[in-house]
Amino acid sequence: MLFKEYTEALEWIHGTLRMGIKPGLMRMEWMLTKLNHPEKKNKWVHIAGTNGKGSTLTFIRNVLEQSGYSVGTFTSPYIETFNERISMNGIPISDDMIVTLCNQIKPLADELDQTDLGHPSEFEIITVMMFLYFADYTTIDIGLVEVGLGGRLDSTNVIVPLVSVVTTIGMDHMEFLGDTLQSIALEKAGIFKQRVPIVSGVLQPEIRSLYKKRATEFHADIYQLDTDFHVQKEEDNRFTYCTQIDELAGIEVGLLGDHQLNNAAVAIQTLELLKEQRFTITNKHIKQGIGKASWPGRMEKVKDSPIVYLDGAHNLEGIIALVHSSKMFDGRAIKILFTAMKDKEFTAMIGLLKEIENSKVYITTFDYPRALSRDEVERVAKSNNVVPVEYWEGELNSWLNNSEEIILITGSLYFISEIRKYMLHI
Repeated sequence: MLFKEYTEALEWIHGTLRMGIKPGLMRMEWMLTKLNHPEKKNKWVHIAGTNGKGSTLTFIRNVLEQSGYSVGTFTSPYIETFNERISMNGIPISDDMIVTLCNQIKPLADELDQTDLGHPSEFEIITVMMFLYFADYTTIDIGLVEVGLGGRLDSTNVIVPLVSVVTTIGMDHMEFLGDTLQSIALEKAGIFKQRVPIVSGVLQPEIRSLYKKRATEFHADIYQLDTDFHVQKEEDNRFTYCTQIDELAGIEVGLLGDHQLNNAAVAIQTLELLKEQRFTITNKHIKQGIGKASWPGRMEKVKDSPIVYLDGAHNLEGIIALVHSSKMFDGRAIKILFTAMKDKEFTAMIGLLKEIENSKVYITTFDYPRALSRDEVERVAKSNNVVPVEYWEGELNSWLNNSEEIILITGSLYFISEIRKYMLHI
């Protein structure tokens, strides 16, 4: 069966979601071998981490684009359209190309399904599509690949990159990665490769020492935030990047929040290593790219009257960063609309949100398989002393028409995606 329409191809891709998450690389290696190893036909940067992957990737992409390079990116989840997961210079793959790629990959997936390995997962299919697109259907100078889950067994972990990056480590996806920081950190370190330099934005001392040891085992140089390179904050969204031998002052950051200074520094250190691989990148390019960077749903202002911000703080570490960033509101009244997947640490996340000065927290749900039920919203709201919202559309419309407070919408990135699409059409 050949797909003729984009919607048919997309339905097939999403239909494989029922296969669940399938850690392991054997299905990937089987498909990539059949396709003559498209993953070996380009240069890559591989980016893992609990939070900050997307922001760090967009900083690197923007600087490389300013430097005149064609940059492929692979990110997840999407905010506006599915196609944006596979993009070149920020332009999502076309609908027609999705159809072409699915027609090439579906027979392989069906053949694989007849083996002991079983049918590939949704994420495996999308990852193979990305490698195939950048190898055979367009030309890139370098690809930036964001890990989907963990690192060691992630579908993307079939590449040997120019640089491996780990942004942060926190307690997330514990059902797959383990229930200690060390076990999670080791899963992320699974992307380390022999003699491939590593950049780490991890701040926990025990994980930094673990990564130093792992790097030695891989005969890989490692560059760690607050050890080998540093952030010297000048003012909000402006910093100096420092190493032991050099510094670059007056870097304006296009994304809001102090945590983005760290992400920008990790990006700059990665770019410095790419310069050693014969990429031509100037300080002017770095400043232009970091300053122009934007990433939908990351402390993004989407409306001025009333003021509305969207922030996909989908786990505890993200909420901590959001609470810190909220200081920029200077005590103004804030309405917070929040939801997260049912497997997240609700009590701790809500407790942190309630610490935001002069704020009132509302909890809701949305149409997604892993979202809270409406009964669960009531229960969580009651036990955490926040306001339940059964249907967010009506509540949000009321706020937009009558509210003078700042509106801050946060939690699941899938929820942020839905909100963003809704707000663009009202």
